[in-house]
Amino acid sequence: MIFALKNRACQLMIVVALLALFSRTAAAIDTIGSATSLDHGFSLLYNLDFERAHQVFLSWQQEHPDDPLGPACDAAGLLFSEFNRLGVLESQFYADDQTFAARKKLTPDGAVRDRFYAALDQADARAHSRLSKSPKDRDALLALTMSSGLKADYAGLIEKRNLASLHYTKEATAWAEQLLVVDPECYDAHLAAGVSQYIIGSMAAPIRWLVRLGGVAGDKQKGIADLQLTAQRGHYLAPFARILLAIAYVREKDKAQARELLVSLRNDFPQNSLFTQEIARLDTQSVHRP
Repeated sequence: MIFALKNRACQLMIVVALLALFSRTAAAIDTIGSATSLDHGFSLLYNLDFERAHQVFLSWQQEHPDDPLGPACDAAGLLFSEFNRLGVLESQFYADDQTFAARKKLTPDGAVRDRFYAALDQADARAHSRLSKSPKDRDALLALTMSSGLKADYAGLIEKRNLASLHYTKEATAWAEQLLVVDPECYDAHLAAGVSQYIIGSMAAPIRWLVRLGGVAGDKQKGIADLQLTAQRGHYLAPFARILLAIAYVREKDKAQARELLVSLRNDFPQNSLFTQEIARLDTQSVHRP
């Protein structure tokens, strides 16, 4: 009887040990999986941990050597790091049209710029290769949408090459339209159209008319609606859409909605000091409002 009890106890201990081992193994596998996911990379990116985000995107590329999203996401990380270094996303530069137009041409980091465009060249090459075999490849179309959008952001917000930025914006919108035909629920695709519609809709009427002749339409309210859709239902780009919406609300003098978005971003990405800084800026403006 005693021997039987001891035997059962030993069996129970072995089962518990095996379960513990299995749990640790599963947890390790899950950690490895999450550590090399694009979602994890973007989470690090929005928390301003650019080096770790780069390592995650690099690991993704090693595991998915033919996937264009890897280098496209890495380029997004490089652009965001430059935005952070140069203060591009601070709302004071977008407070009104006059302030934005008078912004200075910034001095980019040459090495980062080279890495940025090299990553986009790689993304474009992989995407076009996949589209040549499958014209409805969702990830290829998403990568090209992101690539053109990132080029537009770099040209317009860092280099102040507005015409080049409009060209890339038009390109991004065209890829996004193709993507939405293939996958109507890819809400990240609405970001490109939203940015295009809002920026062009904010231009003076004569300039807006000339741009429309070039095949690019503009409507501020439609742009905000597209950004809201990405912010609410997007995937990788939802936080970026929320940042852009906050900037748009500051421009539209809707400080309450801007602050609400910034608070939600601060809560989701506590390591990103930009959100705390912008909330403080809005609060200071409210206190000193006549």
